[in-house]
Amino acid sequence: MSEADTVSRDTTPADLSQRYHGDPEAFWLSWKTIVVGGRSVAYGEAGDGVPVLFLHGWGLDHRVYKRALARLVAAGVRVVAPALPGFGGSASLAPQDSTLAGFATWLAEFLDTLEITEPALVMGHSFGGGVAIVFAHNYPERVRGLVLINSIGASAWARRGVTARTITQRPLWDWGLHFPGDLWPLRQARRVLPVILSEAVPNLLREPQAFWRVAALARGADLLDELQELKRRRLPVVVLWGNRDRIITRDAFEEMCEVLGTPDSLTIDGSHAWLIADPDAFGEVITNVVDVALRTRTLGRSRRGVRQLPSLAGRLRRHRSHGRQTAS
Repeated sequence: MSEADTVSRDTTPADLSQRYHGDPEAFWLSWKTIVVGGRSVAYGEAGDGVPVLFLHGWGLDHRVYKRALARLVAAGVRVVAPALPGFGGSASLAPQDSTLAGFATWLAEFLDTLEITEPALVMGHSFGGGVAIVFAHNYPERVRGLVLINSIGASAWARRGVTARTITQRPLWDWGLHFPGDLWPLRQARRVLPVILSEAVPNLLREPQAFWRVAALARGADLLDELQELKRRRLPVVVLWGNRDRIITRDAFEEMCEVLGTPDSLTIDGSHAWLIADPDAFGEVITNVVDVALRTRTLGRSRRGVRQLPSLAGRLRRHRSHGRQTAS
């Protein structure tokens, strides 16, 4: 599939929805297993075109996002979604390597194993967003842009008076208390809950130490220095956030946007896992993100080319104001 055959500048959410409904099964990911650094890795892959690397959140794995990722494939890109070490059947990293930098190094080895050399559009949800930030910081030549979805990385948790509390001050019990409610919105619980439980519970039972190690890593992540460096490099970054998220709070979201210098950002009506609960909303937003990824491919990675990229935020809001196309 050539670049011209994927997504044009005039592609709309309605176009994507129509394409998806034409043959939904054509956009499902195929689940595969490979060996990276002597360890087994599970991953999903589908599509052709610009490589898009999708990184899942803590406690979950790549399969939970299959409906959202199908919309992404329908947008005309090659989606690669690994189960991060310790989740979804991928062997965990050694304890000394279980850092965000360690996950980023593993990710570079994963791409090498798949022989993906073209810079990828990297998308990360929650913990996966933190891995994406460090990967972009440590391996700039491998990333054409970032999409951070309710991502960890900011230091702020909440404000009391004029004092911002850091996320590391947030008790682990409080983090855990909000996690189920934010993942399982009541109106979608019947559909979403079985999907999440089918993956989260096996992840906990299979690798309990890795499960909780990553939880502590996500809770304590402060990536403001890395974000500032990405701003200096002019890397295109899109920040998406669900307005009912009680895990990644509004303070954290706003701090991330401020550090990045008011990047393209959009608030979605949803909780921490809105893209799982509402894959149509994800498909609608992602149409324009993919368009920009294709244009960076045309313009190249020069600073001049990056400066010529249009703002996504206004275009995303215009598309959302036209109303969503509902898909199953």
